[in-house]
Amino acid sequence: MKKYWAAILLIGVFVLLAGCSQQATPEDRLAAYISYWNKGEYAEMYDGFLNDGTKQAYDKAQFVDRQQKLKEDLGIDGLEVAYTKPAEDAKWEEEQPADFPVQVKMNTLAGPVEFEKTMTLLHETQGETEDWFVEWDPSFIFPQLEAEDEIRIDRIKAVRGEILDRTGKGIAINGGGYNIGIVPEKFTDDKKKAELAKLLNQTVEQIDAKLGQDWVKPELFVPLAKIARNNTEVLDKAIAIPGVAAQQVAMREYPYEEALGHLSGYIGSITAEQLEERKDEGYTTGDQIGRQGLERTFEEQLRGKDGMRIWIDKPAEGVEPITIAEQPVTDGETITLTIDAELQKKAFASMKGEPGTAAAVNPKTGETLALVSSPSFDPNEFTLGISGDRFKELEADPLTPLFNRFAQAYAPGSTLKPVTAAIGLEAGTLKPAEGLEINGKSWQGVTRLHPEAPNPIDLNKALVFSDNIYFAQQALKMGNETFAEGLKKYGFGEDIPFAMNLEASQISNEGSIDSEGQLAATSFGQGQMLTNILHLATMYEPFLTDGIMYKPTLVLDDKDAQVWKEGLISAENAATLRKGMRNVVVDGYAQSANIPGVALAGKTGTAELKAAGEERGKENGFFVTYNEADPTLLLAMMVENVEDNGGSDYVAGMAAEVFK
Repeated sequence: MKKYWAAILLIGVFVLLAGCSQQATPEDRLAAYISYWNKGEYAEMYDGFLNDGTKQAYDKAQFVDRQQKLKEDLGIDGLEVAYTKPAEDAKWEEEQPADFPVQVKMNTLAGPVEFEKTMTLLHETQGETEDWFVEWDPSFIFPQLEAEDEIRIDRIKAVRGEILDRTGKGIAINGGGYNIGIVPEKFTDDKKKAELAKLLNQTVEQIDAKLGQDWVKPELFVPLAKIARNNTEVLDKAIAIPGVAAQQVAMREYPYEEALGHLSGYIGSITAEQLEERKDEGYTTGDQIGRQGLERTFEEQLRGKDGMRIWIDKPAEGVEPITIAEQPVTDGETITLTIDAELQKKAFASMKGEPGTAAAVNPKTGETLALVSSPSFDPNEFTLGISGDRFKELEADPLTPLFNRFAQAYAPGSTLKPVTAAIGLEAGTLKPAEGLEINGKSWQGVTRLHPEAPNPIDLNKALVFSDNIYFAQQALKMGNETFAEGLKKYGFGEDIPFAMNLEASQISNEGSIDSEGQLAATSFGQGQMLTNILHLATMYEPFLTDGIMYKPTLVLDDKDAQVWKEGLISAENAATLRKGMRNVVVDGYAQSANIPGVALAGKTGTAELKAAGEERGKENGFFVTYNEADPTLLLAMMVENVEDNGGSDYVAGMAAEVFK
C-alpha cells in the first residue's frame, strides 16, 4: 500500500512539473507576439495573442485590415520592433499586469518613424487556454492614434528643374499653356462639336465622353485638351466658338521647338512598365518622367524629390492634426548647358528641313555649342499628349523627323582626309611639299573627282582637289597597322566621352584594316568607316590646338578643356593643314563658303552609299569648317542625298549661313 501511494505521489509531482514547464512567461509571449509583428502577420497576432478586452473593442478587420492597408499606403518597410528585457530575477504574478517598454522603428514614404510605448500583458483564460495576452490599442500603430482617427498623407510635388542654354535662355522650362474646354450651358450648338474636335485632334465621341462624366454640371468648365502657349491659331479659333473657353495651366515648355527637339527631348506620363522598373524610386501613377533627349538623360537631377507628410486627422472639432513623419520637398536642379540655343536655331534653320545633322564645338575648350538633327519634331506636342493620328503622320514622313541623326554614325567621306594627312605627317611617311604624279581618273579601283588637277600633286593640291588617289597612296605608304593605330589615337573604336549616348566611330566592322583595298577606301572616309558628327567636329580640334583633342562637354559647370587625346600633331604640321583647309575654300570646291568678311577654312566630303548592282547611289554631303580669324567655333555638318544639289558644296553654303 505504501508503494502504491508513493507511486501516485510521484505521478502527481511529474504532472505538476510538466504543467509548470509548459506555462509560458509574459516575456515569452511578448517575444512571440513581436516576432509576428515584425513579419506583418497581423491575423496571427489577433487570433493568438490579444486579450479579451482588446478583441471586444476592436474586431479582426479593424486590427488586421487597417494595419495591412497602412503598410501599403504609407510605404512602410524596415519595421523593427524590440522590447527591453526585464531583470533576470523578475517574477510574474498572474494577478498583476506585466509591463514591457517596446521600441518601434520603421521607414515610410515620409521618412523614418521611431517611438517607444509600454505594452501590457494580462493573464487570463480564453476558452480552454490559460495564458498571458496582449492589451492593444491603435497607438501601437502610431503614437496618439485613436480608433476614430484617420491617417492622411500629403504629397508636395517637387518643381522639375529647368534646362537652360549657356546664356540662360530656356530650352526646357516650367511655363504655361491653355486648357481648352466647354461650359455645357453656354455650348448650345452641337454642330460645332465637329469643328472643335478637328481643332483639338479629337473625335466628337471623345468630347461627348468627357461631357458625360458624373461630375459634370451645366455651369462647370469641362477640360478637353491642353495646348501650348504659342499655339495661338488653335486657341483663337477654339474660343471663338460659343461655349468654348480657355484656362491657363502650368506645363513644360520647349521654346525652341523643332530646333532643339531631339536634344531637349520631352517629358510624358510614366508608363506602367517604367513604374514597375522604378517602383523603389518614389514614382507614382500619373507622374511625369523624361522620355527622350536631355529630359531623359538628366531625369535624376531634374526630377527633384517630392515632399511627404503623414499626419493624424482628429475628428474632434478644434483638435490640431498630429504630424507622424515629414520629408521636405527638394526641387529639381537647374541644368545650364554649353549649348548656344540661338546658334543651334541658326544651324537648324540653315539646313532648310533637309535630312542631316550638325555639331558645333569650341575647339579651345571642348564645349559643345550645337547638336542638331534635321528635320525634327516639336517636343511641345509630345509633352501635351500627341494624338495617335499625328504620331502616325510623323512616323510616315519619308524624311523621318523622329530619327535622331546626331546620335548615329555615318561614313565621313573626304572630311577624314585632314586626319589621314595628320597621321601620315606624324609618321613621317607623308612629305607635304613632295608631289606625286597622278594621271587619269582611276588607280587600282580608286577614282578621283578632279583628274584635271595639275601634277605634281602635293598635300595642298590634294586637299584643294580632294584627291582620293593621293590619300590612298599615302595610306599605303603608312601601312595598315600605322594608319589604324593613328585612327585609334583620334578616338576611333572607343566610346565618345559625352553626357548623352552617341554611337561610337569605327574604323571597320571588325575594328581593323585587313586589305590594301580597305586601307585605300578608309583613307578617304569610305569602306566600312563610320563617324559620329560630334566626334568628327572634335577630330578637327588638334589642327587648331597644335595636337590636343578635348572631351566634348555638355554641362556648363563641367571643367573646360578636359584633355581626351594629346600629342596628335605638331604645331608645324597643324599649321600646314590649316593653310591647306583655307585654300580648300578659297581655291577649291567649297566656293559657297567663300563669303566676304569671314575667312572660313575647312574640308568638304561626299560619302557615296551605293547598293550592290547600282550604277549610282545616294550621296551624303559633309563640310567641317571654322573661321580662320576667330577659331572659337568649329562646325561639322552633314546633309543626306545631295547628289542632285551640288554635292558637298551645297552643305558648305548651309554652314556658311551659320557664320554670316
